[in-house]
Amino acid sequence: MAETTSSTAIWEEIERSESYLVCSMYEEAASLASSILKRLCNDNDNEGIEAGEDVEFYDMLESTGMVLVQSLKELGRSSEILNQLKLLYVLVTAIPVQVLLTGVCFQISEGSSFGVREFLEDFLSKWRSIDERYYVLVDAEANVDCIPRHDRRFILGVDEYFEVVEVYAVTLLATVLNDFEFAISLVEKAALPEEKRQVLLRKLHSLHSIKATNLSQGPSILAGDNHDARFSSLKELNVPEGSQKALNAKYQPNQGSVAKQAVLKFSERIEPCFWWFRTITLKFGNARLVVSNGKIFLGCLILLMCHVVRKKKAILKRFAGRHVLFLKRAVIDLWQLAFSYQVNPLASVQPLAAATRGGQ
Repeated sequence: MAETTSSTAIWEEIERSESYLVCSMYEEAASLASSILKRLCNDNDNEGIEAGEDVEFYDMLESTGMVLVQSLKELGRSSEILNQLKLLYVLVTAIPVQVLLTGVCFQISEGSSFGVREFLEDFLSKWRSIDERYYVLVDAEANVDCIPRHDRRFILGVDEYFEVVEVYAVTLLATVLNDFEFAISLVEKAALPEEKRQVLLRKLHSLHSIKATNLSQGPSILAGDNHDARFSSLKELNVPEGSQKALNAKYQPNQGSVAKQAVLKFSERIEPCFWWFRTITLKFGNARLVVSNGKIFLGCLILLMCHVVRKKKAILKRFAGRHVLFLKRAVIDLWQLAFSYQVNPLASVQPLAAATRGGQ
């Protein structure tokens, strides 16, 4: 009963921290999430929870970590994310994979890649592959038969390990640091299933060929296409939604190629002819309204028509009154004409009376 009460209380605090995050109270969310993680990762406080339900305990760590990572990102403290995770979780391997990936991608997106490489290398070096089905901690490898398969503190799935290797090799080494040789060597030596290894190698070779092509075409094209290649590689990553949005915001494709510049120049020439489609952006605090010139023109036209109608209201009223009066008179005349013809009720029997007189 005490264990259930403790778990319920912790979940209530986690939900409150999530509410702070949703309400943009980032300082409160980060502070509460840090407090929860300190209690969860303290061996003296979480013994009952760990012994009771490993899956629930892992979910607590993951939910709280996501709140912390997103709060630090919104506070502009992305460069502190990895240090905070290592401090609060105590062990690098205790950090849930989704929290780790989100924190890494947030920190890379802000241009703070310092320390990320060492952090990922340290995490990957702690795991060893078992029959290409799952990974276990190096320290727990000797007792692998005694570890339950659902205990996510000591067992890591193939897909989770693959995601970490992908972010390290493709996103960090190849895309950000441009170290293709080391990235390819890392993937070739990584303890991955052959199918997943080939997937990463294809991505790396594709990025490398794009870079080589850009170098051969000259520096004027390299700047723009390098961003395009980086953006396309990030789109292929199977990283969490929040971290992918952060990466997309950082590495947006620009318009540096010759073809794109030609299109821009052409659009500048014909811009006066298509002023109708231009837009005007209005900002009211956090709200943003985009209005096109066409809508503005139509709005002015409607206002002008309303003004004319108000000014000419008396004339229009007289004009409408005359037409209504004319229509009324026409209806009355038609009505009178329809009922002015007198019908003789004896007309139908008059021929019979005449015939009778003839017989007499």
